[in-house]
Amino acid sequence: MEGIRDLLKQSLGQTLDSLRDEDKLAAAWPVVCGRTMAERGTVMGYEHGVLRVQVENRVWLQQLMSMREQLAREMTRISGIRVSEIHFEMKR
Repeated sequence: MEGIRDLLKQSLGQTLDSLRDEDKLAAAWPVVCGRTMAERGTVMGYEHGVLRVQVENRVWLQQLMSMREQLAREMTRISGIRVSEIHFEMKR
């Protein structure tokens, strides 16, 4: 199963080439996080290496913040866009 997931991640990275950076990151988000986590956070913007993600509640905010570095590395790897930092914000 892990091999299939890696293959899908690599394939997604290759098909994202024609999209804007923010769209590439939004498309990569569910692949990086998994469906359940991705449904709790929405990519809102990207500028100068900083990805902004809006999160639905404090529980998911804490969960995602604890994984911030890992998520940034995977977002960079999958999307091909350098993500040096992820800023999470609560949904209003």
